[in-house]
Amino acid sequence: MISVEGVTKRYGPIVAVDRATFRVDRGEVVGFLGPNGAGKTTTMRMLTGTLQPDEGRIRFDGAPIGDNLTAAKSRVGYLPESNPLYDDMLVCEFLEYVARLRGLDGAEARRGIGRAVEETGLAEVFFRPVSEISKGFRQRTGMAGAILHEPEILVLDEPTEGLDPNQRVEIRKLVNSLGADRTVILSTHVMQEVEATCDRLLVISKGAIAADGTVAELMDARHGVARYTVEAEGRDVAETLSALPGVADHGWEPVNGRVRVSLEAADDHELRPDIFRLATERGWVLWELRRERASLEQLFHELTMDQPEEGGES
Repeated sequence: MISVEGVTKRYGPIVAVDRATFRVDRGEVVGFLGPNGAGKTTTMRMLTGTLQPDEGRIRFDGAPIGDNLTAAKSRVGYLPESNPLYDDMLVCEFLEYVARLRGLDGAEARRGIGRAVEETGLAEVFFRPVSEISKGFRQRTGMAGAILHEPEILVLDEPTEGLDPNQRVEIRKLVNSLGADRTVILSTHVMQEVEATCDRLLVISKGAIAADGTVAELMDARHGVARYTVEAEGRDVAETLSALPGVADHGWEPVNGRVRVSLEAADDHELRPDIFRLATERGWVLWELRRERASLEQLFHELTMDQPEEGGES
């Protein structure tokens, strides 16, 4: 449905997005990840038609969106990170205002607002001032504004930023429900949201796409190490474990008369059977044996570790 082909965007001498290329299929919920300053927001603004690329093309269903920006924008709902609401309006007034901006009026506007309010659960605050509703309801109001014209594509930039854990869960459920019949591109720094809501991940670093795939695919392809923690009581524990085949690195420290050894195994080599056999043969008392599961946070760090965290435009 969405095809980004060699897209580049510059701000003066700064290359914010560098020849980005990816596709998003109809009905996918795609997580868009990257450090601050990596080019996420710039890319999302180009997808919505708010910014135009300096090079490359963005297509919806094969047609370049620059050929008819008005038509392309009508297919997209956008919730920016800033979520620009008007505090002096009632929630209902804000949604009526957004409907007018989208060219909806009369019965069409009422139907669109009604559907959006039902989908986002805004009924209880519909007649309240925006200034008096919680951050969670403010995000829901922004989402309602983004979907009231029934877009096929929904672009959400940090939709849970600043929310408490309970509000994050509610917005996560909302994103799942909204993605049931829409294509969703979701930018977030919260890895639990990615794993809970996204079919696929795009990771951007220094303006370029660093990884593209499902969570499982990216974790399976991860070039890293398996990490083990062994705490044991006995003779020559650290020396013996460090000599095991497949151990790439190790460290150790004394703990209450025992020794805790950290092992790193190259190529995800499985060490636990060998460790058990050694403990039995040498009469060690095992207090702990744990293999650390590679996390999405570790993968994100490895893919973007050369990208400094910066504030401002991303």
